[in-house]
Amino acid sequence: MTHLSDKEKLRASKKKKRLIIRTIILFVLVSAVIFAILTKKDVKMLKVGDQAPDFELVDLEGNKHRLSDYRGEGVFLNFWGTWCAPCKREMPAMERMHAEFEDKGVHILAINIKGSDLQVETFRDDYGLTFPIAIDKDESVKEVYTIKPLPTTFIINKDGKIEQIIIREMSEAEIRGYMESIQPE
Repeated sequence: MTHLSDKEKLRASKKKKRLIIRTIILFVLVSAVIFAILTKKDVKMLKVGDQAPDFELVDLEGNKHRLSDYRGEGVFLNFWGTWCAPCKREMPAMERMHAEFEDKGVHILAINIKGSDLQVETFRDDYGLTFPIAIDKDESVKEVYTIKPLPTTFIINKDGKIEQIIIREMSEAEIRGYMESIQPE
């Protein structure tokens, strides 16, 4: 019979514990990878030329807005947040262009991402905005449009096709140019 010293017993015990911990960690990592693979959504990135997905949201006045209701007209679909500095900077130019293009068949529809009614109403009032503003409270429209940075704007023509996707702040001249490009004839 071999007798192990206390030091050797301690080393063997530590080695066994390390093996158990490593096995548990490996199991957790493999489980996480399998879970990620099985629950992964097949996200389709929208691109220029695609049909813009229809949606329905309610604006701050309680009016329903479906993208399909704007068929035959151009839509400047802007996703934004009350906390977003670039969004704040482009809003006054959007308001001026809204006043200029609304009667020409080009509409701004602003979609706030997950703000409270009070936050969005305060923002609207502070900036004197008159175009429709809807809140995507559950982020379902954000997901369909695969919005990452804010602001993101989709320029949609009268046939409901995406003409441009802009993922940054725009100048007033750029906003004007995009709105002119989708003005129905």
